[in-house]
Amino acid sequence: MSTAAAPGVGRRKPSKGDLTSQAILAHAERLLAEHDITEITIDGLTAGAGISRSAFYFHFESREAVLRQLAEKVVAELFEAAAVWLDGPIGDQPTDQVRRGLAATVAVWRRHGPVLRGAVRARDIDPEIRRFWAETGRRLLTAVTARIEAERAAGIALDGPPAKALATVLIAMNDEVCFHHSRAKRSAAADREVVDTLATVWLRTLYGG
Repeated sequence: MSTAAAPGVGRRKPSKGDLTSQAILAHAERLLAEHDITEITIDGLTAGAGISRSAFYFHFESREAVLRQLAEKVVAELFEAAAVWLDGPIGDQPTDQVRRGLAATVAVWRRHGPVLRGAVRARDIDPEIRRFWAETGRRLLTAVTARIEAERAAGIALDGPPAKALATVLIAMNDEVCFHHSRAKRSAAADREVVDTLATVWLRTLYGG
């Protein structure tokens, strides 16, 4: 199905409320590059976004709510990156799918590392963020497990540990590596090395080569 707009139908212009929300989110992401969420104040958010406190509370109930919305947007990008392999045709050569998916995942962490790291740390202080990560984890684990099982059934992936257990380990590896790599100095060479290393582990574990 085409997602292009029908002839003569334009996109809706962002409302004033949309622009205010976007300004809050953009400034929050900038602040997260330098501060933990516990160090960010409502006054700091409103000053950077050029709005009043009442305007802030019209859109968000707390600074944690801002972080949750940022995290939801970034996690959607991560699922889109993973879809290269998760939703790819069964039977195709998986090497390219896995490598491209991992490269896209590392790129998302590079672009939005402060948001993802802040949201991970905020699990300890915000029940809603904790629930968000729990649901995100279940969703990803289910998808990766299903893909491994499908590729095993098709004779593409190797037999081995239960698919769910294997998926759990591979996902945890990605999370840990990307979390710490996103804090390192930006380097195209380092990014390629991380992608190559992750891809080697995934490919040898799942396919034997």
